[in-house]
Amino acid sequence: MVQFSVYQNTNPSSKKAFPFLVDIQSNLLDDLRTTVVIPLAPLSTVDKPISRLCPILEIDTKKYVAVTQQLAGIDRKLLGKRVADLSEYRSDFIAALDFVISGI
Repeated sequence: MVQFSVYQNTNPSSKKAFPFLVDIQSNLLDDLRTTVVIPLAPLSTVDKPISRLCPILEIDTKKYVAVTQQLAGIDRKLLGKRVADLSEYRSDFIAALDFVISGI
């Protein structure tokens, strides 16, 4: 799996609010059955996202918010179809994760 790839969310209870999941786990851990993801919500559904914590990104001309504070570990089998590559936002994801851990 490629880090910062975006997948369709297949979970019936959360896919409406978070249609996509971005895999942020290092490629060095590809042999693990699980991976760490950040859910993506349509920008129009998020009220005043904290810019450093929740970067705004674009997939197929639509804007989404990475809801970093809701990151989760999930079984790779639960990921849907790969739909995009967000590696261009790598520094934004790293900064958001750093903010969660250090507050800086």
